[in-house]
Amino acid sequence: MKRSLGFVFGGLLVALLLAGVVSNFASSHPDGLDSSLREGCTFDADDEITGGSCPAQEEKEHEIGGPLADYGISGLDNDILSTGLSGVLGVLLTFAVAGGTFWLVRRRGPEPAPEHVAGSPGAGRTDPATTDPTATNKA
Repeated sequence: MKRSLGFVFGGLLVALLLAGVVSNFASSHPDGLDSSLREGCTFDADDEITGGSCPAQEEKEHEIGGPLADYGISGLDNDILSTGLSGVLGVLLTFAVAGGTFWLVRRRGPEPAPEHVAGSPGAGRTDPATTDPTATNKA
């Protein structure tokens, strides 16, 4: 149990370091989905669509937004800190949800048999066939 617990917390530490530090060095270029949606359009120096025809022209801001939208924390002006903290919060939230789910569905061992309570019928009695090694069953 200790060994697997160390493995889980070691993995959590690596994930936190990757999300908090390495995420700031990720490419700012569009990924595969964004690139395919932008095919057929022309862009200016600010990466704004200026012409052509592509599905990206229909793009709009998400209506709900949220505190961790756009890979950052809203209201935090430092981009590096914002990206790192949003990654760390994402990892911690994911770890909490996954850990809680695994805890809920974990296998539990069989329930222990109830012990005889003093004063109950049969308390203090022993079966000679189970306690005496020389006893034989002559049924």
